[in-house]
Amino acid sequence: MAAGEAQVYAKVKSKLKGRSTTLLLDPLLGMGFPAHSALKALAATGRKTAEEAAEWLHRHCNDPSLDDPIPQEYALFLCPTGPLLEKLQDFWRESKRQCTKNKAHEVFPHITLCDFFTCEDQKVDCLYEALKRAGDRTLGAFPAVLPLVLHSSLSYLGFFVSDSAADVVRDFATTFATEAAVLADCVVKPCTKQLHLTLAHKFYPHHQRTLEQLAKAVHPGHSCQWTAALYSRDMRFVHYQTLRALFQYKPQNVDELALTPGDYIFVDPTQQEDASEGWVMGLSQRTGCRGFLPENYTERARECDTWVKHRTYTFSVAVDLNSRRDSDASSRRNGDLRPPQRPRSLGSVQALQAAVLRRSVLVVRHGERVDQVFGKAWLQQCSTPDGNYFRPDLNFPCSLPRRSNGIKDFENDPPLSSCGIFQSRMAGEALLDSGVQISSVFSSPALRCVQTAKHILEELKLEKKMRIRVEPGIFEWTKWEAGKTRPTLMTLEELREANFHVSTDYRPAFPLASLMPAESYDEYVDRCAVSMERIVGSCPQDAGVILIVGHGSALDSCIRPLLGLPPRSSADFAQLVRKIPSLGMCFCEENKEAGRWELVAPPVKTLTHSSNAAFNWRSWIPDH
Repeated sequence: MAAGEAQVYAKVKSKLKGRSTTLLLDPLLGMGFPAHSALKALAATGRKTAEEAAEWLHRHCNDPSLDDPIPQEYALFLCPTGPLLEKLQDFWRESKRQCTKNKAHEVFPHITLCDFFTCEDQKVDCLYEALKRAGDRTLGAFPAVLPLVLHSSLSYLGFFVSDSAADVVRDFATTFATEAAVLADCVVKPCTKQLHLTLAHKFYPHHQRTLEQLAKAVHPGHSCQWTAALYSRDMRFVHYQTLRALFQYKPQNVDELALTPGDYIFVDPTQQEDASEGWVMGLSQRTGCRGFLPENYTERARECDTWVKHRTYTFSVAVDLNSRRDSDASSRRNGDLRPPQRPRSLGSVQALQAAVLRRSVLVVRHGERVDQVFGKAWLQQCSTPDGNYFRPDLNFPCSLPRRSNGIKDFENDPPLSSCGIFQSRMAGEALLDSGVQISSVFSSPALRCVQTAKHILEELKLEKKMRIRVEPGIFEWTKWEAGKTRPTLMTLEELREANFHVSTDYRPAFPLASLMPAESYDEYVDRCAVSMERIVGSCPQDAGVILIVGHGSALDSCIRPLLGLPPRSSADFAQLVRKIPSLGMCFCEENKEAGRWELVAPPVKTLTHSSNAAFNWRSWIPDH
């Protein structure tokens, strides 16, 4: 260790003698890391473990800013927990689904206690002590229930903290600021404005009424323990956009950035002159390296997704000194400077149980099929004389899965077009953004339906965790299918060989062999009703959202029996189904109190696009 670094370390060790810093710093110094780099890594990872800091240092070995003396920015927030937090999160999801994103979605539910401030890396541990001292001094005066009053304006919706309680919270913030100044030499500006918990901010004026209606479901009296949480962020990227990598990308050139799913990328919108169309210049939070990356490999992330949580102090009253001593060690290991919790009351348990989401069913039509664009003779357009597949147009799929009887079996079981794949992925991405929790997925055995289910699950990041249950009972009305024989569909074995994650354990209501050609309308709707009973019955009572991917007809034939409605006439049914677009959706929720299912708005918007005719470049050749 260099003499200068030894002096820095000695000074840090003397200042924080008896605290946890040396316990975390010593192993890193023993690995050969410089003191300033080790302290920077500890601050960047929330000072949780030496292992996390060491991993951060290894990932940032090529970070050109590793030796720059740039401290983190810190802020203190008062955050709700328990049933109140769950209700707020429900509001967040529903407001985003019905009214799109607004500025409030960028950060978790909170009350701001101070502006962001800087703290030198070697003094961060002193901030934790400042938080603990401020919390201990305020604990006895902190209100058992924090009174919140709903306030609404043209661009803001949220709860204001009433004056008497707000004074106590402000005193806590002021005490923290004072302690931080003494212990950590930090200049902290406590919040002096009206304390508030934002529900929506900078939204469209025509959404105000909808947001106010949604806010009525958030009762401020819900059980809640308030927690003061200390967060940090990288001050260099405050005004940057934050992207989250969805797919892995291996650089093809030296100026490109490697991506791993889940990476966060900081992008400066004002510094993109050198980026080609579809590419952006960004900096990886994981490695600190900068480079070009394909923008379509990413999605927008929240502002707070890259913040680091350091320590918390939970305001609750200790009822047993012995239990407080026992819990101190584990609380500190988890970064929580909290007195022990009181035993949870029966009322709060019931509130948690009541917060469980209703069981729901989402029925989705498959994406655009290739014969829908290229007609019944589509297979002749993409087949060679020896029966091999080639791609004559970009809207044909890149390849076809292998089938036992060759390419001819696709004639009556066509795949998705390239646009159909894109539609399916867009729907899956929208479902992910909506926050719905898919618990199981069922599909018609038609290839286009299984493909749609697969692409939706991939966008939901569930393709490896959830298997598709193939239910032949929700297949299309066979009278509408070509031929007078039973439809030739891919078997489970063929689907598995084609890398579709289908379940082999599920026992369908109607085996594939039971599908009969040219069935009557009554036979068809009865088949769908029995299949829906099997599907819903096979899922637990608290199953969340059951996803069913079928045909346009399924949005009527599968939903009506669930709602307890009789079938339509076959003429009305045929007329209705013609109007259902690709990825059309119907969404039902179970109302257990009323003992029925109810049709509600789907969790995502519809997908509308125009047609794009074929183009013949030869038409532009001048005649001679």
